[in-house]
Amino acid sequence: MPVLPSWLTEPLWDQFSGLLPKRPVYHPDHPLGCHRRRISDRIVFDKLLQLLRFGCSYEAIADTACSATTIRNRRDEWIRLGVFAMFKRIALDSYDRIVGLVLDQIAVDGAITKAPGGGEVAGRSPVDRGKQGLKRSCMTDGYGIPLGRVLAGANRHDSPLLAPTLDRLNDLGPLPDDITVHLDAGYDSDTNRTLLDERSLHGRIAHKGEKAPIQASQRWHVERTHAWQNAFHRLARCYERRATVIDAFFDLADTVITVRSLIRRAWTTHRWDNRPPRRP
Repeated sequence: MPVLPSWLTEPLWDQFSGLLPKRPVYHPDHPLGCHRRRISDRIVFDKLLQLLRFGCSYEAIADTACSATTIRNRRDEWIRLGVFAMFKRIALDSYDRIVGLVLDQIAVDGAITKAPGGGEVAGRSPVDRGKQGLKRSCMTDGYGIPLGRVLAGANRHDSPLLAPTLDRLNDLGPLPDDITVHLDAGYDSDTNRTLLDERSLHGRIAHKGEKAPIQASQRWHVERTHAWQNAFHRLARCYERRATVIDAFFDLADTVITVRSLIRRAWTTHRWDNRPPRRP
């Protein structure tokens, strides 16, 4: 059983491979030119997808085709080259060009997950008896496509993370003149309203003490995106300790979510050679 269906992995790999530098099969400086062949990038890419989806250790996913050390080394090499960030950027641009990002309605919310190994962005979780946890402040468009995130310890409140999360809008290029930000009651403060006014953003914030369904508006999109991200078990229970590695896995997961939504929504309006026979 593949970790992802072929109609999703093949376009992902086609674009990802185009971002990788060319490497010889054998190292050119080897004196005899007969040492081991370089492990294929496609094998390592598939291993990273398995790690992302199943959340197991590198040693558990390694086999005779690829060792755990090779997976880590290739992962770090791609992080240094900025491949994962470019991968996500291309997916967002493609979605915006074909379907269209709903940028006049965005939502921001935080989610706490487990981080048993601690690390650079872990902290004591207030909802898990003080164990190590990770908080992500996620921003989505009006449909739920992830636009950016900020990572912090689980003991950080959502409110101080709003400003750096909204800064991710600067990476999206031209924005609508009128943008509404949907927030839950955790952001109900004069400080956040002033912050939104300074950025010329309209805030629709739920009020503390009032039932949420009355003012839920379009916040459910970001809640659904949190569920999509938590379906990747490496994000729901994060053992990575370095922030750059966690961001790389988040970029990979967000790309999968974006491309999957792109294929599903474009299936009824577009035709292409390898279009799935049924709507995904």
